Amino acid sequence: MKRIRAGIIGCGKIFPMHAVSVAKQEQTELIAVCDVKEERAKEQAEKYGCAYYTDYREMIQKENLDSVHICTPHYLHPEMAIYALEHGVHVLTEKPMAIGLEDAMRMMQTAKEQNRVLMVSFQNRFNPGSLLIKNVLDSGQLGKILSARAMITWNRSDEYYSHSDWKGTWDKEGGGVVIDQAIHTLDLMNWFIGEEIEYVEASMGNRAHEIIKVEDCAEGVIRYRNGINACFFAINYYAYDAPVEIELYCEQGVVKLVGEKAQICFQDGREMITDRNPKETFDFGNVKQYWGVGHMKEINHYYHCLETGETPRNTAEEVMGTQKLVCAIYESGREGKRVWF
Repeated sequence: MKRIRAGIIGCGKIFPMHAVSVAKQEQTELIAVCDVKEERAKEQAEKYGCAYYTDYREMIQKENLDSVHICTPHYLHPEMAIYALEHGVHVLTEKPMAIGLEDAMRMMQTAKEQNRVLMVSFQNRFNPGSLLIKNVLDSGQLGKILSARAMITWNRSDEYYSHSDWKGTWDKEGGGVVIDQAIHTLDLMNWFIGEEIEYVEASMGNRAHEIIKVEDCAEGVIRYRNGINACFFAINYYAYDAPVEIELYCEQGVVKLVGEKAQICFQDGREMITDRNPKETFDFGNVKQYWGVGHMKEINHYYHCLETGETPRNTAEEVMGTQKLVCAIYESGREGKRVWF
């Protein structure tokens, strides 16, 4: 069996989630890794028994790759993805697709023109709780969604930002709590609702950080065309990373997601509950535990689809709604106006 030749660009904190997942695939082979910091790339290459590069273009040109994973600062995602796609390579990029909507659209268009897969990592969509909620909502058992809310209260101190040369910057990260921490929760809520957005009105600010200029708090309303009002609240100056919360108030019941645990309470007294399977564990090394095993499931799915020719989930087209939502929150928050879709 011909194995899929994979490469990874970026050997930072998220790298192990991708490298371990690729290494565990029967149908894949990790051919090369790349990082602008040579020692970091060399260290990971020795660990995984592959080649290393400091220039992603050289890696793509020389290694005859079928797939690349992009695990770099946000502002680099578009140029790297487009280069890979134009050289016939499928792409799985970490979130967000891009800082700006125009770059994200170019990425999507390039994938379409080159007939290559561009998948975006929103791994929480693969969690059991998320899937239960989505499936029950789509089945119609809960009736119409009437309203929704999302809350994220995490901690990212000034010390956290002082250890990075790109985190907490407008030009490299594209923002703060919204595009980095809250984006996964906003994505899930938007995915659950599954309707077109009419407008977004938001406010944001920096209330508790000294060394960054980007927002550390944001709140607002997302109005959908079918009349749903969804509200959100996000900060990253809480004492710890509290479990994220999403609630959907529906005609026939209430849906709650707290962390990865889903609880659906129907008006007729029925209840459905699911959580992370404690037997599903993987040793990714020294990484944040709340990342869970979603990356492994997501990457399994990605390579299964590359092998079979099936259309994967979380393609650029499918997650573009989240990209538009995040960009609208920033536009509204910066300019103090309602942003219409």
